[in-house]
Amino acid sequence: MTSELSKVLTAAARGSFPPADGSVTVLPQPSPRDVGVVSFTCHAVVFADVEPSWVHDRIAPGDLAGPLSPPFLTALGERTGREANNIDLATAAEALPGPPPLELVETTDRSHPRIVRALRHRDEVRAWTTGDGGTLVIGRGVAGRWELAMEVEGAAQGRGLGRRLAHAARHLIPAGERLWAQAAPGNARSVRALLAAGFVPVGAEVLMVPPGGRG
Repeated sequence: MTSELSKVLTAAARGSFPPADGSVTVLPQPSPRDVGVVSFTCHAVVFADVEPSWVHDRIAPGDLAGPLSPPFLTALGERTGREANNIDLATAAEALPGPPPLELVETTDRSHPRIVRALRHRDEVRAWTTGDGGTLVIGRGVAGRWELAMEVEGAAQGRGLGRRLAHAARHLIPAGERLWAQAAPGNARSVRALLAAGFVPVGAEVLMVPPGGRG
């Protein structure tokens, strides 16, 4: 069954956003794993198994920064027994037809740090590497959406490999789907790579993870 959060995220990835009215929507968790906050333009969505009244008691009407503020995230963490992970820029891009224009080798090695992290947050994880130091990981994350993670080794940085990995990833999801990618706003190199690969900013989000599960 498609969750309410999945419907919101799917629509936003296609450019149809919740009303920019300064309000906060509270939705149930789409799974026991996924708890967090996603903020769009003048509208935020809290997805957690908490009473809407509990959320609205802690965020003043019209407080656009409130849903991602440290006080609210701390309170949400205490309420759910979790802690806030990074606040990330959330981007999305549509699938592209045909094989990826980059030589990728699928790997079953689950010891790579990027893959280990993905397995904590995603299902159906698959990973590929390139001969020049790139790693590309795709899986189903929040509310079942397709999500991308990538890494470029130090010696290979500065050559456009991140952009090519992000672009290649768009060829690895089913036609008609959207691929999401999150990046810390301060990670300008990753943000530039995603934008150059056709990803469009959708909002900002933070996941609430079990203690010790950050990163």
